[in-house]
Amino acid sequence: MNAPIHWIEHGEERSAAWHSESGWPVPKNVVLADDTMPADVAYRHALDGTGLLWRGDYQNARQLLQALVRRIENKRGKHKKPKAPATPTEQFHRHRLAQLQRARTLAMLLIPIDAGCTIPLRRAPDVREACLEAYGDQAELPMVVSLRELLGVIGAHEWRRKGVPIPALDARIHPWYGVFSPVRGEYVELVAQAPLPAGAGKLAFDVGTGTGVLAALLARRGVQRVIATDMDERALGCARENIARLGLTGQVEPVKADLFPEGRAPLVLCNPPWLPGKPSSSIECAIYDPDSRMLKSFLNGLGAHLEPQGEGWLILSDLAEHLGLRTREQLLGWIADAGLDVAARHDTRPVHGKVLDAGDPLHAARSREVTSLWRLRAAA
Repeated sequence: MNAPIHWIEHGEERSAAWHSESGWPVPKNVVLADDTMPADVAYRHALDGTGLLWRGDYQNARQLLQALVRRIENKRGKHKKPKAPATPTEQFHRHRLAQLQRARTLAMLLIPIDAGCTIPLRRAPDVREACLEAYGDQAELPMVVSLRELLGVIGAHEWRRKGVPIPALDARIHPWYGVFSPVRGEYVELVAQAPLPAGAGKLAFDVGTGTGVLAALLARRGVQRVIATDMDERALGCARENIARLGLTGQVEPVKADLFPEGRAPLVLCNPPWLPGKPSSSIECAIYDPDSRMLKSFLNGLGAHLEPQGEGWLILSDLAEHLGLRTREQLLGWIADAGLDVAARHDTRPVHGKVLDAGDPLHAARSREVTSLWRLRAAA
């Protein structure tokens, strides 16, 4: 929870706790907005960084948010000037900048939430369960959040309730808010199909477990004990819940640890963030790894946590290579410098929607993407 947000209403100064999962600062200026405010006026305020604290009909606030989206897209189309052909890296950074600018503008439409997780607006939904899941004890205090974040909280609640089907498990995984959902099934299939190294039936480590999906898969493949680590409390809670739902509590132990647990194992698995870069929200921590720190730390610490003849399974997309953010030579160099050899590599092509979306700004890179499971061993 950040510093309080202040505004003037009925001639009196009021305040509430400000909450932003994306880490946006408290808007310096706040104006009250309702159904009478024209979308163009709201858009100008949002561009200036002025918060729009909504006091009208909740469903109309959702319509205004869509109106702001249309204005952002129209402005981008009207002012788009011909540019010299950009490199993939330049395209990526332009895309990220546009995403951040768009997110910051849309985050200016604010919703009040009273103590007890109720929204004091007409036609507002019951968000108590969703907010308690996302914010925990913080949700007991009056707060102000962006409508865009609140819609994400509501959507995450539905994901958590319904779950994500995982064919390799023949079951569903239920992601929590702020924990990356295993919607890209190709990397799960790689773990389901790769041959287990000798001795892995007794013990494996799943480093950075997230929802616990890969730890559960290893247990379903017959690994008697899986230690699943994460530093994020939400991820650990999510993993514990999923493991219990699947009836695997006796095999999988989620523990809080910075990468590796103590000891050695015949199999150490890691699915780190695939792109070097700075995350702009908690959910993006599963996508962006500043300066590839987690990737490098996993490689450098792997040898000390592998049993003799054990394998480290690194799951990694090569999208960063196609975007010019990392080269294959760099990756191979990090592996060699860590005292590791590549025993084998299993590749697959992703099948998510953006691969086929020619309108995606990064389509050229995504269309060539390959996801790999690197089987690493300590160098002889």
